[in-house]
Amino acid sequence: MTIHGIGVDLLHVPRMAALVRRRGANKIVSRILSPPERSAFSRLWPTNSDEQAATRFLGVRWAVKEAAYKALYPLRPTWKELTYTSFDPHAGSKPTLAFHPSSSTVPGQRPKLHVSVSHDGEYILAHVIAEHSDVV
Repeated sequence: MTIHGIGVDLLHVPRMAALVRRRGANKIVSRILSPPERSAFSRLWPTNSDEQAATRFLGVRWAVKEAAYKALYPLRPTWKELTYTSFDPHAGSKPTLAFHPSSSTVPGQRPKLHVSVSHDGEYILAHVIAEHSDVV
């Protein structure tokens, strides 16, 4: 495997909170989340009652996808072609980032993505490494 690219994004959570207040969570959900992420969001916050947790959920996905865009360059995925799944301590699984490109976005084999997310106070840091097979 060869590294295709590395991407990092730092998100200030109050910036995402302001965007959620200005545009509304549902508008952001429909714009940036993939179908599996929208389902998870709807299960966790069916009424958007916990604005802080919903904002953090959206902020993590925003930062992860921004980092993925940088790692995947010159490929240009859409928001909805990337699906982030959080760490699940009960299942013993680490965070994952899946790339499901349309046929026109990525000809040939798609890169494998590795993701790490860190939260500290008002900041979310996302780091993505994209790699591809060395097919000869």
